[in-house]
Amino acid sequence: MKVAIISPIAWRTPPRHYGPWERVVSLITEGLVKENIDVTLYATGDSITTAKLRSVCKVPYEENKDVDAKVWEALHISEVMEHANEYDIIHNNYDFLPLTYSRLIKTPMVTTIHGFSSHRILPVFKKYNKNTYYVSISNADRNSELDYIGTVYHGIDIENFTLKKDCGNYLLYFGRIHNDKGTKEAIQVAKMAKMKLIIAGIIQDKLYFEKYVEPYLNDDICYIGSVGPEERNKVLSNAYALLHPINFNEPFGLSVVEAMACGTPVIAFNRGSMPEIIQNGINGFIVSSIEEMVERIKDVKNISREDCRKTVEYRFTQEKMVKEYIKIYKKILKML
Repeated sequence: MKVAIISPIAWRTPPRHYGPWERVVSLITEGLVKENIDVTLYATGDSITTAKLRSVCKVPYEENKDVDAKVWEALHISEVMEHANEYDIIHNNYDFLPLTYSRLIKTPMVTTIHGFSSHRILPVFKKYNKNTYYVSISNADRNSELDYIGTVYHGIDIENFTLKKDCGNYLLYFGRIHNDKGTKEAIQVAKMAKMKLIIAGIIQDKLYFEKYVEPYLNDDICYIGSVGPEERNKVLSNAYALLHPINFNEPFGLSVVEAMACGTPVIAFNRGSMPEIIQNGINGFIVSSIEEMVERIKDVKNISREDCRKTVEYRFTQEKMVKEYIKIYKKILKML
């Protein structure tokens, strides 16, 4: 089986620090190679992979503002499509744009929908619904107007996350600084609980950061920026709990699973995929308000950090994710 995988080009695959889609694409790619699948990865030229690498965009456009994102997106996607007949399957991780080529090629395309940025992109997904194959990353993130060939939860490279059996002494917010992710709410929770809070992530909304985060930074509310793999492992494993007070329907939540892999329980608002990932009292708590989140903090000490890790070992590993995708590829090829 020959598979072409389309990765985004906003960041390197895998990313140096931030880049959740690129991180998942890298894990899929490397996992497929381990399963002896012939894989060609279409990504930025500085990407690191054991698969064959093809690229037209040498560096990520988020790291080089001289690069016009739309121009290089067009060149990137067209490069894949001009070589489509070389592959048995094209696995699209680049949102809706590659779908517009799907009726112009004979190679079947499976698209992992990493979340809907807006209802405005739905017309493209709806137009190509019957001649491509959609995979959701949680059951909660499915759109009722689309057909899906399966749901595949994200998996992580669990060996790169260290289980720490002892509770840490700080709360952690790990994600982009944006209203969607609830940075402001995490600060409110930490202040009400009178606990230290570490905030890690890229500043996606500068005005939001300046209004709701920056004025509250001090010795107890610390912003450490976006962190790479080594520091990510350290900050996740040493936390008492991860706060995930999201204000949107989270499609999946990689940081939630990564925290659990380190043994760190998660307290999250009941939005999107959270009930599919978090089991109350087993690996964290699902709550409905800031006050309830504060109240649950004292109960975190009753959760087994080993059980948090076991959740990930059983449900959210790279190997499990890759095997699920291989099943989907084979199912598609049998349908042709």
